[in-house]
This record gives sequence, C-alpha cells and structure tokens, in this order.
Amino acid sequence: MKTTKRMVIMLLLIGVLFGGIFGYQQFVASMMQQFLASNTNPPVTVTAMQAQHESWQPQLSAVGTLRALQGVKMRSELSGIVERVHFKSGQIVKQGDLLLELNDDEERAHLQALQASRKLAEINLSRDRQQLKINAISQAKLDSAESELKSRQAQEAQQQAIILKKQIRAPFSGQLGISQIDIGQLLNPGEVIVTLQNTQRLYVDFNLPQQQLGKLRVGQRLTLRTNDEVVEGVINTINAEVDVRTRNVRVEGVMDNQQGRWLPGMFVHLKVDSGEPQTHLTLPQTAISYNAYGATLFKVEPAATEDENATAQQVFVITGARRGDQVAILDGIVTGDQVVTSGQMKLKNGTPLIIDNTLEPSNETAPTPQEQ
Repeated sequence: MKTTKRMVIMLLLIGVLFGGIFGYQQFVASMMQQFLASNTNPPVTVTAMQAQHESWQPQLSAVGTLRALQGVKMRSELSGIVERVHFKSGQIVKQGDLLLELNDDEERAHLQALQASRKLAEINLSRDRQQLKINAISQAKLDSAESELKSRQAQEAQQQAIILKKQIRAPFSGQLGISQIDIGQLLNPGEVIVTLQNTQRLYVDFNLPQQQLGKLRVGQRLTLRTNDEVVEGVINTINAEVDVRTRNVRVEGVMDNQQGRWLPGMFVHLKVDSGEPQTHLTLPQTAISYNAYGATLFKVEPAATEDENATAQQVFVITGARRGDQVAILDGIVTGDQVVTSGQMKLKNGTPLIIDNTLEPSNETAPTPQEQ
C-alpha cells in the first residue's frame, strides 16, 4: 500500500516536472517570437515613380561671352572745351542725335575768313573771264584764277568739316553708358566721352573642341542661360580656322534682346543642339546612388498580399547623359519599373516601404535656380 502511494506521488512529481519544462519551453518560444517580431525592419517613407522613356536632344555644352551687335567708345577727334552736353547717362539715342558740343568760336572765325577769301576769288575769276573775252589777259591768268578759287573752296570745306567734328553725334541707335563729362571740361583728342551699345541683338562668342566641328552648322539652335533666365539663339558664324594652341574652333551665335535684360560682357552657359533626338529611359538624378562598385538604385517590389508593404530591392544600373535634374538609364531596369526617387538613405534589400509622393524631388529638364 505504501509502495503504491509512493509511486503515485513520484508520477505526480514527474508530471509536474515535465509540465514545468514544457511550459518553460513554450514561454521561451513565445518570447523569441515577440523578440523577432519587434526586431523586423520598420517601414520607411519614400517617394517613387515609374521609369519611362523620354525624348532626348543631344547637345554640346560650352560657356560664352555676350557682345553687342554694335558697340563703340565715343571719342573726340579734336581737343576743345565742352560747351553743351545733350545726353544723360543710360539714355536711349537714335542715329545722328547730337550728344555733345565743343567750343568752336575760333574755328568759326577762321571759317568766316576763308569764306571772305573764297568770295574774293570768285570776284577775281569773274573779272578775269570778262577780260579774257577782250584779250586783256592770257588764258594762263584765267587758269590761275580758277585754281585759286578751287583752293579757297577746299579750305572752306575743310574748315566746315573741322567745325562739324566739334559736334559729337551718335553713329547708330543704342543705349549710352555712364559718362563723367561736364560742361567746361577740356576734352583731349581720343578721350572717351561715353560708351554706346546697340543691345537689341547680341552676339555670343564661345569655343568648342575641334572634334565637335563636324556637329556644327550655321543656323543651329542655341540655348543660353545666365542667372535665372533662359533664351534661344542660333549659330551665326563658324570660324574658318582652328586655334593652333588650344585646338578649339571659335563660334559666334546671335540672340534677340529686345527687352534689354542681357548686357554685353555677361558670362553665359549655353548648349548647342547636335544631331537627331534620341529616346532614353529617364529618372531623376536623386534616384541614383554611387559607390565604389558603380551606380545603384532601389526598385519597388510589389507586396505579396494587401496586408504587407512593398519592399526595396537594390539593383546596379548603367547611367548615361544628364540634362537638368534628369539622368538617362542605359541598363539595369526596364520601362514601367517603379523606382525610389528619394528617401533611400535608410534602405536595404527587403526594407518595407511606404510610398508618399506629396513632396517629389525636382525632375526638370532645365531647372531654374532658386533665389538664395
């Protein structure tokens, strides 16, 4: 009886022991599941877009300098005291407008003396002609009187030209620069009075390597950019020789500037259309990451079920040309692939994704610089 009772107690103890061991194992398994669940990558919010083919116009890039269609530094050929100033700095003038007058009292007095001499020569010639009719003088005397008159007329015309040079006029229509000429100032020959620029159209001078010469032609379209403005122009002239020092060819373009917002001397970035348009798979440059092994991006792998998130899959790609915010993808993805465009810094293969395109990265072909 006692033996049976002991066996029952032992069996109960063994059952409790095994039950405790089983319960402990279940507890450990439950805790491990909770730990693994809590250790799963949290979803990362990103922007994404589908890769699509777009038309690309091949272009050559260069930098250039703007030059006025007509530009000159106005100077006086003669010295003199400034008597009248008929312009203001920055004024728009027309061809022939009187800008400045130098004192010409002395020159006009000399002109009057020459005019008197010319009139006397005319009287003498008229008298000699009458005398020749009655053979009172020789033909040689008459020829001498005619020569004297022509000399006096030439001297008078020369003096009139000198007086005209005392009046400085605009040689063409345009805009004047800043001048510091004052009334009463002594102006020396060759001294700059003011600059005059015709900026209705502008030339742009730039250089390209000789290897690009076959891609250039007169009439080719140019795109010029400076600051936050973009305008178009055309190639006007291609130099007939290559610079032997730089192996570059000089090219001259021309652009309209009716509003006068561009000025001679400005530095511009320009692109020259070259060849026929091409089609490339296109993405924003923000989608691409670079490392020692090449260029990569993250594709968006669709979720297996509605309860799951899409995941990130890193792939290597080959990139091509760039334009503005965009880059051409030559290999690695296909049309229609959804690609992460921003927020990929925290991603790795298999990271769950939340796609939110509320704030998308810039994807412009010719972005406008933002003001600081």
